[in-house]
Amino acid sequence: MPEISRFFGIVIKMFFDDHSPPHFHAFYGDDQALIDIRHLSSFAGGLPPRALGLVIEWATLQQQELLDNWHRAEGQEPLEKIEPLK
Repeated sequence: MPEISRFFGIVIKMFFDDHSPPHFHAFYGDDQALIDIRHLSSFAGGLPPRALGLVIEWATLQQQELLDNWHRAEGQEPLEKIEPLK
């Protein structure tokens, strides 16, 4: 599962050939959440509220890049790193 971004202790990863809906995995410490790229919401797992807020803020800014990476992952193509939240 390639890492595509890292910020404030949060790690963002995406699996190759993962199931729908288009999503990414956000890790913070021992917590993990799956985030729907199109709806910008968590649909599995969970993160502390502050970490989840940072992830959603970042995903809002990077939504198109996330969708582009999702399509690359479906095609087994290398994923692009995405600018972290600053």
